[in-house]
Amino acid sequence: MATYFIGDIQGCFDELQAILSKVDFTPSKDELWIVGDMVARGDKSLETLRYIKSLAGAAKPVLGNHDLHLLALHGKLKRPNPNDKLDALLAASDINTLIDWLRIQPLVRQHSAHKLLMTHAGVPPQWDVETVIQEASSVHEALRRPDYLTELIAKMYTNDVDTWSLSMPPLKRKIYCINALTRMRYLHHDGRLDFGCKQPPNSDGHSGLIPWFEQTSLAAQTHTLVFGHWASLMGKVAHPALKALDTGCCWGQYLTLWHLESNQKITQKRLEKG
Repeated sequence: MATYFIGDIQGCFDELQAILSKVDFTPSKDELWIVGDMVARGDKSLETLRYIKSLAGAAKPVLGNHDLHLLALHGKLKRPNPNDKLDALLAASDINTLIDWLRIQPLVRQHSAHKLLMTHAGVPPQWDVETVIQEASSVHEALRRPDYLTELIAKMYTNDVDTWSLSMPPLKRKIYCINALTRMRYLHHDGRLDFGCKQPPNSDGHSGLIPWFEQTSLAAQTHTLVFGHWASLMGKVAHPALKALDTGCCWGQYLTLWHLESNQKITQKRLEKG
């Protein structure tokens, strides 16, 4: 059995198939851990989501910000972003089945044997492993509820919840968890989440901001943290307990697959569209 982790697919279905062929991925014996953002900017979000769902237990996805946004679009809470390519997915005959499957996916997955945590954007430095799992489980439960659209998805679109506190009301705790685990890149010096800057750490434009992984992380002291979301990092993070896997396939770069057992990375360049 082989365990693979893959960066943001974003509807790049052809590249997904190509990279899995390189390693002879076999669902009956291998696992594919997916860091979220399965859909949006690539050409084949429908094919991507159908394929991942078809893998059943061999697929271990977490939800990213684009996956959560798809729930809002399907629920008519938001209008489609012109940059997204979700029309075919939203119009598909099996869209309700795909949405129901998406809703039961978590925000965090733990590989106990290898002491590993996977989220979409990372883990707030002040959270230990137990806190990550506890707070993400609360969001997971809310997504499974019949009222998930009105009581969670409709209320998650805010930048105001940028600071963590145990004394926060339950809804704000859920929103902070979503913001941190699916949107986080930089932090302010006082620990507040920044939602604006997407540039890599070695560039201009982030004065006064610190990459979340450059602050002392409780979770990273005991676990390897696997994440995506930050394409401009291009997988380059110096911390040995971090695996950054978003390498911007949907932006013309490449898809990255990490083989856990050998600690090897395999890449697939964006394919030319005929």
